[in-house]
Amino acid sequence: MTLKPLKRHEALKPLSREHHHGLLLAWKIRSGLSKNIPLERIKTYADWFYKTYLTPHFKEEERHLFPILGNDNILVKKAIAQHRRLDRLFRSTSELKKSLNHIEEELEQHIRFEERVLFNEIQKVATEQQLQSILEHHKETHFLESTTDRFWE
Repeated sequence: MTLKPLKRHEALKPLSREHHHGLLLAWKIRSGLSKNIPLERIKTYADWFYKTYLTPHFKEEERHLFPILGNDNILVKKAIAQHRRLDRLFRSTSELKKSLNHIEEELEQHIRFEERVLFNEIQKVATEQQLQSILEHHKETHFLESTTDRFWE
């Protein structure tokens, strides 16, 4: 028996769209590495993306989404641990190639986990009031690509 995926609630759609941009970051890093782009160029872009988009996104999830399941929930603990690990990887300034490889892999795995597992669980248990609260608190960031260095093209 195959389970049909849940239709994403409107309150979670903006966060899912932000995940799409995170997946694109992973692809851009992978692309840059495969083209032997200087690591500093890739890292500069990754750092810009992290500061501009991922950090606020992580804070938003931790502040308004994860409490629905509770801080003791194993899925929430996993997501928070992944946020912390990604934070350390982005802040790393040594072994750039290794860090970028880890960022690319772990960011994609993290987003897939949230989309396929965590968000579905939150959506199943959240009350309409909690979902409405997410809608009210989350202001989707309109993604504006950095045009400084499009190394992946």
